[in-house]
Amino acid sequence: MNALGRHILAEVHGCEARILNDIAMVEDIMVKAALHAGAEVREVAFHKFSPQGVSGVVVISESHLAIHTWPEHGYAAVDVFTCGDSVDPWQACRFIVERFGAEHFTASETLRGVLVGKDAERAAV
Repeated sequence: MNALGRHILAEVHGCEARILNDIAMVEDIMVKAALHAGAEVREVAFHKFSPQGVSGVVVISESHLAIHTWPEHGYAAVDVFTCGDSVDPWQACRFIVERFGAEHFTASETLRGVLVGKDAERAAV
């Protein structure tokens, strides 16, 4: 890979509202998604909004997973960023989609820290 990391941005629709509004469940799913993908969890921070919604981040040695939920719309914005080659962000993303009972999701991958010039040459060695 000629990049430092891979960043998945997922639009997750048709999720179970009760899950999206339960801070303990959302946190558990996000942490398990990181572990399922082979990441090393470092820090976890989540917040429950009133009257509904959860936002949070799982900091991993390889970068982070983040989420913002809108239970009233059955929607979650999911962000999975991993550095290096040892963790597959798509494994974490699919785990989250499945656990939220999503009916539909779209996702895009962006390479982060694309190496050029001398940095790319050093990475190839």
